[in-house]
Amino acid sequence: MIDLYTWPTPNGHKVHIMLEETGLPYNVIAIDINNGDQFRPEFLNISPNNKMPAMVDSDGPGGRPYGLFESGAILMYLAEKTGKFMPQETRARYLVMQWLMFQMGGLGPMLGQAHHFRQYAPEKIPYAIARYTNEAGRLYNVLDRRLGEAEYLAGDYSIADMAAFPWIRPYERQGQKLEDFPNLKRWFDAIDARPAVKRALEVLQDRRRQGWDLDAKTRENLFGAAQYRRR
Repeated sequence: MIDLYTWPTPNGHKVHIMLEETGLPYNVIAIDINNGDQFRPEFLNISPNNKMPAMVDSDGPGGRPYGLFESGAILMYLAEKTGKFMPQETRARYLVMQWLMFQMGGLGPMLGQAHHFRQYAPEKIPYAIARYTNEAGRLYNVLDRRLGEAEYLAGDYSIADMAAFPWIRPYERQGQKLEDFPNLKRWFDAIDARPAVKRALEVLQDRRRQGWDLDAKTRENLFGAAQYRRR
């Protein structure tokens, strides 16, 4: 059994999708980042960067429990554990890893900044909004060009697609229109229709915050000095 410490965010949904696609049994433990659950000592023992998702596999390497943090590392671990969604052949394997790293190092961070400055920042800063909206468009173009060459990011459906898809779902919040990127839209619609993806997106869906107005406590937990408290 896998204990998954998660919340219904793009990074959480990546792992939900992989677990649903592989059929591995898992137990959901909600980490309410709005209320500051990510700072609890028991969670920091698994995820020292106070970010979710994190997980503990009770049947880890050597048959002993094994904990992981960082969503990309979790996806790679689950792919190796199950032998699914990441090929063994070197060229194909590293193609998956390249596009996974593209999501981890570029797509997620930049789209996250677009969300922040377009929706959450207490002060509307035109330069920041334009900077990250334009960068979102550039990254969408990278994906669209690639998906004009291949059905999925690494050819076959893989953990790279699972990582990128949840970050594209809130495209309107990033100032983008999928109709402007026809290859990306074709890919998005195909993944969105997968039964395992539909199940994954329902995980903790009833706990999602409605609206963009954040109270002072929530803002502190998400963006404030709480992020830098010494332990």
